[in-house]
Amino acid sequence: LLALKQVIPVDKTGLEIGIGSGIFAEKLNIQYGIDPSEKMLQLAQNRHLTVTRGVAENLPYNNNSFDFAVFITSLCFIDDPEKALNEAHRVIKKNGDLIIAFIDKDSAFGKSVEQNKSNSHFFRNARLFSADEISSLMIHCHFEITEIFQTLCKNIPETPEIPIKGYGKGGFVVLKGTKK
Repeated sequence: LLALKQVIPVDKTGLEIGIGSGIFAEKLNIQYGIDPSEKMLQLAQNRHLTVTRGVAENLPYNNNSFDFAVFITSLCFIDDPEKALNEAHRVIKKNGDLIIAFIDKDSAFGKSVEQNKSNSHFFRNARLFSADEISSLMIHCHFEITEIFQTLCKNIPETPEIPIKGYGKGGFVVLKGTKK
C-alpha cells in the first residue's frame, strides 16, 4: 500500500483492472473497477465502489475514459497480458498513467511463491513476471516508464517498510508508465 501511494495520482479518475474485493481501490481512492468474478464484485460493491463484470483483455469502457489504470497483483492471472495492456492504453487518457504492482519473480519472495505455487490456493494458476519483463511489456504497449518503487526487501519486516526507488531488492515492485 505504501509503495502504491507513491505513484497513484491524487484527485484523478482511476480504474483498477482486476479489482477483486476492492480493498486496495478503497484505500487508494480508486472509484472504478472491473473483475470477472461476481463474488469479488459484490465485495467491492459493499465498499461503495463502481464495478463492472468483465475481463482485462476486453474492457467495456470508451476510449480515453480514465486518468489512470492500475493492475495490483492481477496481471499474473490474466490470459493475455499484452492484450490487457493494450486495452488499458485505449481507455487511459493522453498523458495518463498505467501502474502495475506485482510480485517480482526474480526476488527471494517471488522465488518462494513460485516454489510453493502448487500448495497455494491463491497463486496456483499465477504466472509471475520479473520487473524487466513487465517493463518491456509496458514499453512495447506504448507506455514510457516514469517511476519504479519496491518494498518487501526484508525477509520478515517487523513494521511496514518505506518503499525505495528501483527494483532488484524487493519482492513487491510498482512500475508507473505514462501513455505515449
